[in-house]
Amino acid sequence: MKKIIVPVDFSIQSEYAMKAACSLAKKHEAEILALHMPELNRALISSSEGFHPEQTVFLIKLAEKRFNNFLNKPYTQGITITPIVKHFKVFSEVNEVADKHDADLIIMGSHGAEGFKEIFVGSNTEKVVRTADVPVGIIKDEIPDFAIERFVFACDFKEENLDAYSKAKAFADLLNANIELVYINTPGDSFLSTLDAYGKINRFFDKAGNGQEMDIYNDYTVEQGILNFAEGTEADLIGIPTHGRKGLAHFFRGSIGEDIANHAKLPVVTFKI
Repeated sequence: MKKIIVPVDFSIQSEYAMKAACSLAKKHEAEILALHMPELNRALISSSEGFHPEQTVFLIKLAEKRFNNFLNKPYTQGITITPIVKHFKVFSEVNEVADKHDADLIIMGSHGAEGFKEIFVGSNTEKVVRTADVPVGIIKDEIPDFAIERFVFACDFKEENLDAYSKAKAFADLLNANIELVYINTPGDSFLSTLDAYGKINRFFDKAGNGQEMDIYNDYTVEQGILNFAEGTEADLIGIPTHGRKGLAHFFRGSIGEDIANHAKLPVVTFKI
């Protein structure tokens, strides 16, 4: 683990993300790239008509001062943090920053979900998840000492998930974490016997070119099975695949990926298929 990107908007959620990133950076001697994108009026910074450069400079300097104050915290001490200020707010650009700086991980803060309040509908977190080629960690609560030792990765072991699985395994190796793979078996048309389930999984590993111990966990829904399995194994992190620009709603079926990211008490990390 060499570089972690943390998008910062000065919210309490981005502070939670920064604290989690600092915990990982200290453990793995990584650098943090703190990315801030000020909300500037596009016409103000690009239009020649009625252009007031002194006003633009003032707004940029104000944003940079606020950014520096945000980073001047006890938990950031002793960590190499490189501030990056981009004067736009197009969240697909986060992936370009990650690619340019060869980052290993993006960590973002996000709200949880209670009742009708769902985080991924039109959210900036979703935009980053859909476009990022590197893993994206989603932090919703303050974690005093964030460490990833037990990492649960759940998928349906279809061939389309081979790349996501490879990324998840490389991610676990990077953090020296124990990866625990799980297939959730549910009642109804999708139910598989133990023999059929292991046959499907073995065919997946044959194509992956490596084997891995894994579990078959029975539950009423895939979402609840993943959450229950992760809680039962005392995991530090849940990993799920995503179809990128198609959104998390294509993970397994319906909106299971969204539901997991919304309702999981644990941090979630996504891997693009």
